[in-house]
Amino acid sequence: MTLTRPWSDEDFPLPKKPFRLPVVLSLEEITTFFESVASLKHRTILMTAYAAGLRVSEVVHLKVTDIDSKRMMIRVNQGKNRKDRYVMLSPRLLEILRLYWQDAHPKEWLFPGSIPGRPITRHAVGDACELARKRSGITKPHATGARSGGHFPPAWAQFPAIPCRGGSVVCSDA
Repeated sequence: MTLTRPWSDEDFPLPKKPFRLPVVLSLEEITTFFESVASLKHRTILMTAYAAGLRVSEVVHLKVTDIDSKRMMIRVNQGKNRKDRYVMLSPRLLEILRLYWQDAHPKEWLFPGSIPGRPITRHAVGDACELARKRSGITKPHATGARSGGHFPPAWAQFPAIPCRGGSVVCSDA
């Protein structure tokens, strides 16, 4: 108590958080990163996050029925702030998803986990992403965050075809 008045934390303004621009990878760095992914499943997860600008937690909860190839849209159920939304599906990403589907034939979850009936965990994706970052030699901080490519669709549209050996991206869920 000061001056016989009670004070609470809400009475004091907090300093503003600094705004930082995201780290942007070059097309060569992106290519090197995705080439460093060992499994087709992880590569597809990371490419989906990158191309559609999704968070890792959103990608791992995609269902097969969320991909609408006729309207070229991906339905994101209960994303950030528990809101549903649609994101664009690029023709190149649709091609990658079809290659993955032909190989894996997922039933309910687009990216099933090791526990039957459950999706892959975001921690498994994060581990695969970290491994790919180390293999690729990328040292930029948060350079391989899942949402990096969502802001740069022209670069993704020209993204070269990489033979799918699999993969993952070091992804933050921010």
